[in-house]
Amino acid sequence: MTPPNPRSEPTDPKDRPARLTVGVVGAGRVGPALAASLQLAGHRPVAVSGVSDSSVRRAATMLPDVPLVTPAEVLARADLVLLTVPDDVLPGLVEGFVETGSIRPGQLLVHTSGRFGTKVLDPALRAGALPLALHPAMTFTGTLVDVQRLAGCSFGVTAPEELRLAAEALVIEMGGEPEWIAEENRALYHAALALGANHLVTLVAEAMELLRDAGVAAPDRMLGPLLGAALDNALRSGDAALTGPVARGDAGTVAAHVSELRKHAPQTVAGYLAMARATADRALAHGLLKPELAEDLLGVLATGSEETR
Repeated sequence: MTPPNPRSEPTDPKDRPARLTVGVVGAGRVGPALAASLQLAGHRPVAVSGVSDSSVRRAATMLPDVPLVTPAEVLARADLVLLTVPDDVLPGLVEGFVETGSIRPGQLLVHTSGRFGTKVLDPALRAGALPLALHPAMTFTGTLVDVQRLAGCSFGVTAPEELRLAAEALVIEMGGEPEWIAEENRALYHAALALGANHLVTLVAEAMELLRDAGVAAPDRMLGPLLGAALDNALRSGDAALTGPVARGDAGTVAAHVSELRKHAPQTVAGYLAMARATADRALAHGLLKPELAEDLLGVLATGSEETR
């Protein structure tokens, strides 16, 4: 089924969710932003739960006048409940709600975990809840800027077939673009996002530290255009966008890199070698790295790996 146009409302009234009271369990960075976005679409946040001081402040800033209550009270007040808690907490939280009779039949229960589909909500489903998995593929700051960033953001959507249109409509109302993810593919989907986004932050942070060590006064200004162009090229062209000493087969340059990293930042060597090997494999497979140059390069990487052990 082709998802609705993310820039337009569903045209059939029966495909639009009714105006709902919204509750948030877990006032981390994600929940308040989604609730605030739903509020802009006409839904009404009525309750939020949070424990830490930062959660309380965040809820007060992003959802002013919405009362801070216990998780059980959130479920008692809301038609649509956003479960925005860490992945490992989610299964136990759902089971706890079921055991205490907090779930109301017909209540929309939405989690935002990338790892899980709706199977994690099966106990709640048996209690009469309507389960949805709506994962925004975006990093959150915990500020109102996140509401703006939801515009055009892809959401990984998993739901029972009979709730698919409702799930996609909610995503569209938040300004997002729904992308259907099968239950069995959720972990792979989430691994791909973590590989691309979380590891990117680590790589950029390490690159900035090394540039500072090399005497660069403004590493962010130096890296910004370079990384922006690299990301744009990679999204457009995939492996054809590969450049640099590994793709060229410059074994001597790579050996010099490894030597300098051992002196100045030994904690980065293992990561550099792993990414260089992955880059070499992809460059070889796509005909970018000439086989006659690959042997020396792979030898440098193998030697470096042995010395790291």
